[in-house]
Amino acid sequence: MSDQNAELDAALERVVEAARAHLEAVKAAAGRIDDDDVWQAYVDLNNASFAYDEKLLDAYGEVTPWDVESIDPDEADQRFLAAEGASAAAGDPYPKVISVRQRRDYRVPSVSALLRVAETARRSSVPDDEDAGPVESVGEAVLELLQAGDGSLASLDVPELEPLDGLLTVTEVEKPLDLEAFDDADGSGPFAPVETDTLVGRLDEHPFLPDEEDDHAGHNHP
Repeated sequence: MSDQNAELDAALERVVEAARAHLEAVKAAAGRIDDDDVWQAYVDLNNASFAYDEKLLDAYGEVTPWDVESIDPDEADQRFLAAEGASAAAGDPYPKVISVRQRRDYRVPSVSALLRVAETARRSSVPDDEDAGPVESVGEAVLELLQAGDGSLASLDVPELEPLDGLLTVTEVEKPLDLEAFDDADGSGPFAPVETDTLVGRLDEHPFLPDEEDDHAGHNHP
C-alpha cells in the first residue's frame, strides 16, 4: 500500500503543477481567444485530474468531484487547429448537417400504473370544463407523457417506466431532414441512414440499478 500511496501523492502533485501551469497560461493569454498555450495547459490539467481520480478510485474506492474524461493530446491538437481554421474563416459554414439520433427502450412494470400517470398528465393540460378522455394504450401513455413534458426523453423519467439500454448516434448527412418527404405514419424512414451518411460515433447508454447508482455517484468512466 505504501507504493500505492506514493503513486497517489505523485499523481496529486501533477494535478497541482498542471493547475498552476494552466493559471499561468490563462494570465499570459489575458483573455485572448483560442490561445494554444491555454489549450495545451487545459489538456494537461484535464488528464492529470483524470489520472489522479482513477488512482484514487482503484486504491480506496473514492472519487473526486471532477467529472472529466481523458483527452488524447494528438487528437486535441487536431481539434484545436481545426477550430482555429474555422474561426479564421468567419462566415464559412460547415458543408454538412449534423444529425443526432437517440433511442432508449423501456420496460413497463405495471400497465395500469402507467395509464394512470399519463391520464393525470393529460388532465393537467386540459381546461377543467373539458373532458380529457381516457388514455387507452401503453404507446398513447408514453406519447402523452412526452407531450405533457418538454418533448425529450427526460419526460419519461418516471417510476412507471423502467429504462433499458439506449443508444445515441452522431452522423454527418448531406441534407437536413425534410418532414414533408415522409408520411405521418412512417416511423422509420426519417431515421433510416442513407448511403452518403457518415457515422461520426455512437454513445451506448446502460441504466444503473439503484445500488450501482450509489457507487457511480459523481463519477463517470468510459
